[in-house]
Amino acid sequence: MTDASDSRVVVERRGHLLLIGLNRPEKRNAADFSMLQQLALAYGELERDPELRVGVVHAIGDHFTAGLDLADVGPRLGPTGLDIVPEGGINPWQVEGTSLKKPVVMAVQGTCLTLGIELMLASDIVVAAESTRFGQIEVSRGILPFGGATIRFPRAAGWGNAMRWLLTGDLFDATEAHRMGLVQEIVPTGRELHRAIELAERIAAQDRWPCRPPSRTLGPPCATATPRRRPPCNQSWPGWPLPRMPASAWRRSSPAPPPSSRAADPVPAGASSGARWRLCGNGR
Repeated sequence: MTDASDSRVVVERRGHLLLIGLNRPEKRNAADFSMLQQLALAYGELERDPELRVGVVHAIGDHFTAGLDLADVGPRLGPTGLDIVPEGGINPWQVEGTSLKKPVVMAVQGTCLTLGIELMLASDIVVAAESTRFGQIEVSRGILPFGGATIRFPRAAGWGNAMRWLLTGDLFDATEAHRMGLVQEIVPTGRELHRAIELAERIAAQDRWPCRPPSRTLGPPCATATPRRRPPCNQSWPGWPLPRMPASAWRRSSPAPPPSSRAADPVPAGASSGARWRLCGNGR
């Protein structure tokens, strides 16, 4: 186990598990640059060690994370963004770089904002304390989510559910997170880490313990990737991509045009007969 006194992330080996704990409780585990780098190194350790089968991500203190520490991270942003992955590390949010091929179980409690939700969306199983409050509040700060929420949130929860929270920045509770599929289990406050470890140990004990395909990240799709219950963000849906034209140029045609004119209408692959689309010149 690493020394907690000077570490933003505490790592503990427990059999085939690697416990990864956010360790900045005095700041509600707000992620500064040092925490981001140490978390990436912990994920790299999980991936490289053949004895480790499952990661368990949790947080020390009353809160999982208050999000990004903008005062510390903001000045480090450059024209190409922020490089948080040192040598030997793996991006925990899986938006670029090496893909993590081992499952991750998360335990969340207290406040879980922004990059905390995105870390959940990049994991496999999430256990939440019943008192947890969630928020994707970037819109309130005038910034964009950097950890994949704009893609993974709609895929996990559905478009309307995701937009309800992404566009307003409102907070929601564990029951709503469970309803949307962001959380798989809700437990009494204080039991979340215990339950996450139970699940991780059960996963690690399987004869053929699961691993992720190489295409977990948001980068170019991998030809060798195998199907997953929750597809990686780079995986296309049936009937996509649509023709390359502005989204504002499409509108639903109701009633449907007469048969004589339908053949001239560009129809995206996969569109249903009851939802015919056509290109119109006014862009409305």
